[in-house]
Amino acid sequence: MNVPELIAAARGGSVRAAGRLLSLVEGPRRGEVLDVLGPAAARVVGVTGPPGAGKSTTVAALVGAYREGGARVAVLAVDPSSPYSGGALLGDRIRMADAAADPGVLIRSLATRGHLRGLATAVPAPVRLLAALGHDPVIVETVGVGQSEIEIAAVADPVVVVLAPGAGDAVQAAKAGLLEVADILVVNKADRDGAERTVRELRAETRAPVLTLVAPKGEGLPRLVEAIEAHDRADDPVRRAGRARAQILSLAQSRLRGHPALAELAADVAAGRIDAYAAAEDLLRRPLGGAG
Repeated sequence: MNVPELIAAARGGSVRAAGRLLSLVEGPRRGEVLDVLGPAAARVVGVTGPPGAGKSTTVAALVGAYREGGARVAVLAVDPSSPYSGGALLGDRIRMADAAADPGVLIRSLATRGHLRGLATAVPAPVRLLAALGHDPVIVETVGVGQSEIEIAAVADPVVVVLAPGAGDAVQAAKAGLLEVADILVVNKADRDGAERTVRELRAETRAPVLTLVAPKGEGLPRLVEAIEAHDRADDPVRRAGRARAQILSLAQSRLRGHPALAELAADVAAGRIDAYAAAEDLLRRPLGGAG
């Protein structure tokens, strides 16, 4: 099928067509697909946190809540290395098996390897595609390693940070910068020892809402959904423009990184023939050509 036929099939409920389109927007035919789609926007809920905190279980619970309300939901599970690496990523997806069997839910693993600044350059195109196919919200889950926890703030609002009780998670989250990007903090596995202490520690460190959750049982889920909805209602043009600015700059930097003149200019700077300031001005003046 050509792109318009794939879009029509995906809008008609074809998971295979949607998967093919997602593969296209992750590759060199991205522009072709986006041109046919036209403008589209969706709510993007980010879910991140350290390994073992229960992010996938939390996402599965959120998917169930949104599906009960009749929404078509998409989940982008971000892998900073490769969509074919398996391992922990696929193990986490198994916990969403029930959601994956629902025709109103689309779950996709997304690679960020090769994308400068990862999420901010890899995610916008799939999100726009999924929005145009009728998925709202789109939940972006990171695997909890590398810089993806911080980068998620450029593409998602709100960012839900999931932590587990005890083990110094609150302190580690602060050190990792997670508290700076968290719009909502969730202490999952709240039926375990140490949950109340972790909540107190977090509330002493941040002004973001701190909620408790026992994801497999759905305990605390309505409050989490309400917090997400309240945050969405409070969104404004200034915040949306800030996220858009971060995405534009990341995409522009990614394209400049592949500029055909970059190697030549770098060699000139290294040899002392020109300075880095002049080289940067020169690079911005030159046409990109096939870069990007």
